Amino acid sequence: MSFLLQCIFRVFGLLPLPVLHAIAYVAGTAAYFLAPKLRRRIAEHLRQAGIIADSRTVRQVARESIKGGLELAIAWTRSPDDMVGLFREIHGWEHVEAAMAAKQGLLLITPHLGSYDLAGRMISEKLPFPLTAMYRPPKKPYLEPVMNAGRQRGKGRTAPANAQGVRQVVRALRQREAVIVLPDQVPQAGEGVVVTFFDRPAYTMTLAARLGSMDNVTPLFFVGERLPYGRGFVLHIVPFAGSLIKQAAADAQTINHNVEALIRRFPTQYLFSYNRYKMPAEAAATLESAPPANVG
Repeated sequence: MSFLLQCIFRVFGLLPLPVLHAIAYVAGTAAYFLAPKLRRRIAEHLRQAGIIADSRTVRQVARESIKGGLELAIAWTRSPDDMVGLFREIHGWEHVEAAMAAKQGLLLITPHLGSYDLAGRMISEKLPFPLTAMYRPPKKPYLEPVMNAGRQRGKGRTAPANAQGVRQVVRALRQREAVIVLPDQVPQAGEGVVVTFFDRPAYTMTLAARLGSMDNVTPLFFVGERLPYGRGFVLHIVPFAGSLIKQAAADAQTINHNVEALIRRFPTQYLFSYNRYKMPAEAAATLESAPPANVG
């Protein structure tokens, strides 16, 4: 199954970006009409974020989400030069250079926004040292070798979101290397706290904040903005807003506020189809007995 999947990714990876995005446009439009549950979830999450959830916006979110999925074929199969050539502009790279000049480890944080996998590959190619990306092992085991084969190229490394992976990324940061973390993945029970995300309680990981508050580590956010009509991408490096004070709930809330600000900049490119508000039974029970205060 893994070999078949690799072949499929390679075929899609050969397609020009405008063609890949045209396929996603058709597929996303079809999903809007044929998947009412998906349509309702996107609309609900848009409204929660304070974004107008009209039919045009919901359709656009569905299309952009499928574009992101198909772009994995490029990120995991094309040569580094091909991927670098897809980025038309880079904004904020001076923040990376300042951190490197200060001999800081780089914690690069990105939500499920834009083309985060391609943007990570782009950053990896520009850095002079390895970049380790944390990932949640997929539910279907045959996907993992395909994903890792695509990401473990050049200076790219991967680390699973478990105790072993955490030790790996801590070691990388202490060696003044770079690490990527996606902060809006719902963590496993016991690995998060309930704070708010767009004013609604959401079980939020504490790992990103713990890594960002390590000594000699600079946390930065990044986004791979997707340009229309398959024209390519723009990489944005954004300074961390606020301070991490080594208090789990307060720091997780600060991370969420940063994520919210980025989503408001590129609202249709966020993965609003993801069930961000699911939470483990223990967290839900705690929420019912004592709703959390907004610590932001």
